[in-house]
Amino acid sequence: MLIIDDLSVRIAGRLLLDRTSARITEGARIGLVGRNGSGKSTLFNVITGDAPHEQGDIEIPSRWRVGRLAQEAPNGPESLVEVVLKADVERNRLLEQAEIEQDPHQIAEIQIRLADMGAYAAPARAAAILSGLGFSGEDQQRPCSEFSGGWRMRVALAAVLFSEPDLLLLDEPTNYLDLEGTLWLQDHLAKYPRTMIIISHDRDLLDTSVNFILSLENQKLTLYRGGYSDFERLRNERLMLDQKMVKKQEAQRKHLQSFIDRFKAKATKARQAQSRVKMLEKMGPVSAIVTSEVLPIKIPEPDKLLSPPIIVLDDVTVGYERDRPVLRKLSLRIDDDDRIALLGSNGNGKSTLVKLIAGRLAAFQGTVTRASKLKIAYFAQHQLEELDPFDSVYDHVRELMPDAPESKVRAVAGSLGFSGQAADTKVDKLSGGEKARLTLGLATWGGPHLLILDEPTNHLDIDSRAALIEAINDYSGATILVSHDRHLLDACADRLWLVANGTVSSFEGDLDDYRRAVLSDRSEEGAERAARKRTAKPPRVSVESKRADPKPLRQQVARAEAEIARLTKELEKLDTALADAGLFVRDPGKGAALAKTRSDVAIALAKAEEEWLAAGAALETATA
Repeated sequence: MLIIDDLSVRIAGRLLLDRTSARITEGARIGLVGRNGSGKSTLFNVITGDAPHEQGDIEIPSRWRVGRLAQEAPNGPESLVEVVLKADVERNRLLEQAEIEQDPHQIAEIQIRLADMGAYAAPARAAAILSGLGFSGEDQQRPCSEFSGGWRMRVALAAVLFSEPDLLLLDEPTNYLDLEGTLWLQDHLAKYPRTMIIISHDRDLLDTSVNFILSLENQKLTLYRGGYSDFERLRNERLMLDQKMVKKQEAQRKHLQSFIDRFKAKATKARQAQSRVKMLEKMGPVSAIVTSEVLPIKIPEPDKLLSPPIIVLDDVTVGYERDRPVLRKLSLRIDDDDRIALLGSNGNGKSTLVKLIAGRLAAFQGTVTRASKLKIAYFAQHQLEELDPFDSVYDHVRELMPDAPESKVRAVAGSLGFSGQAADTKVDKLSGGEKARLTLGLATWGGPHLLILDEPTNHLDIDSRAALIEAINDYSGATILVSHDRHLLDACADRLWLVANGTVSSFEGDLDDYRRAVLSDRSEEGAERAARKRTAKPPRVSVESKRADPKPLRQQVARAEAEIARLTKELEKLDTALADAGLFVRDPGKGAALAKTRSDVAIALAKAEEEWLAAGAALETATA
C-alpha cells in the first residue's frame, strides 16, 4: 500500500498540498486529476524523492519498484527493441550472470528465476508493446537515434511499460501519441497488473483504464471509486450536499448569535447565553468545495455562410517531394457544415492533408477548388512556439488590429480570456493552456468558414477541453479535427475520414468500430508471433538428420503443428481471461498465476515453432 499521510508541499512559497492524506491499495489503477498548476506533477516528484515536502510522510513498501516515464527521450545506436529490453534491469543482470556462472546449482537457480519472470518471452513482449505504440517490425530494428523526439518519447513509454514496475507513474502519456496509439494504451493500462497512478486530461482514458480517481482540489486529495464519469457524478453530489450543509450551518449560527445578542445582558438567561457562546465557538466551519469556473471559449462566427461545397479536391496528388508523394488521387468534398475527424496513424499523411486543405501546401497534380471569399482558420500545436515570448497578449492582438483604438484591442483580448492586466502578461509567463487559448483566438479572429484543429487539447485540462467542445459545437462553420482525444471526436465529429496507404477514404462505422479495428491490428498476440517469426532461427540440422528417413520427419512436423495449434488455443483462452479488467482487483493471486501461465505457454509455443522449423528444414533436405 502507498500511504500519503498528513502531507504538505510548498513550491516557491506557494502551498500546493495542505496536510492531506490518501491510502492507495496494491493493484489499484488511479487517475490523478486536478486543474493545471494544482500540483499533480509535483506530487509525483515528492513520491519519487525528487522534490521535498514540508511535513507529513509518504510510505512505499520497500520491495516496490517505482517506474516513471523518463523526462528525456532515449537516444543512441541501439535498436528500439534493445532500448526497451534494457529497461528490465533484473532480467539483464540475470542473463549476464548466466553467461559467466560456473556453479551448476547457481545456474539452475538463475534459469528457474528467468523462466518464472518470462525472460525468454521478453523480446516478443517488447515487440508487442512497440507495435501497440505504432512501431512497425522494421522500425523496431532501426537505431533509436534515427527517430524524432516525439517518437523517441514513445520508446521511453514502451520501456517503462515493459519493465512493469510495482508502482507505475505516468504523467500525460498520450501527449506523444496519435489516436491509434492512445486507444492501444487505454486497453493496455486497463489490464496493468500492478499499482498505477496516471495524470491525464483524457476523459476517455480515465473512464476505461482506471478504477479510482484521486482528485487534487483546494490543496486536498480525495479518492473516489470508479472512472472519471463516476467521479464527476459523485463530486457534483458532494458539492450540492456541502452547499446545503453550509447554508444549514449559517442558519444555525444566526440562530445562536441571535439568542446571545438578546439575552446575554439578562441575569436569568446569562447561563444559557454563555452555553450558546461555547456552542458557537466549537462549531467548526464546513469545508465546502470551491470550484473555479473555466472561462468559455468563443469561436467567432463567419459574417456570411457560403454555398456548399466550400472545397473540392479532384484527383489530387500531394507531398513534399514530387517523386515521393504522400497522398495520391484524392477526390474529396467539404461542405459548409461538415464536422470531419481524420483517423490514421501518425506518418500516414493527416498533417499533409490539412496543410493542403488550408492552402499551405500546393498539389503536385489535380485541382483544388475553393469557394470565393473562403476564410480558413488553422490551429496546430507548433504554432504555440511561434508566439513571440517577449510580447504580451495585448501586443499579439494589436498585430491583428493595427489601426483599432486601445479599448477595442483590450476588448478582443478580454474575449479571449485575458481581461484587464492579464492582457499585459508576456507570452513566456503564460501556461501551456493559456498559450493554446491565445493561439486559437488569434487563428479564428475574423470569423472563419472552415476551422482546422490539429491536436488542440494537448495543453488543456478536462474543464478547458469541455469548454472547447462546447465552442466547437456552437460554431456554425465547417470543422476538421485531428486529435488523440476520443471524447472530443465523439462529441464534435459526425464524419470520419481514414488517412492510410497513401489515400483518404470515408470510414464506414463509428469510433467504437475503429477502436476494435485498431486493437485487432495491434493485438499483443499478433505482434508476439510476428516478432518470433522475425527473430527465430532454425537450429542447425546435423548430418544425420540430413540423411534421415523422411517418414519420421513428417510425423515430427505433424506433431509440432498439432502442438502449435493446441498452445495457440490455450494462449487465446488465457488472453481472454486476462482481458477482464477487474480480475486483478477481485483476485490478485489468480491474476498473477494466470499471467505466469501465459508466459510459460508463450515460451512453449516459441519452442514448438522452432521445432517445427527445424523438422521442416530437415524434411526438405531429406526429400531434396
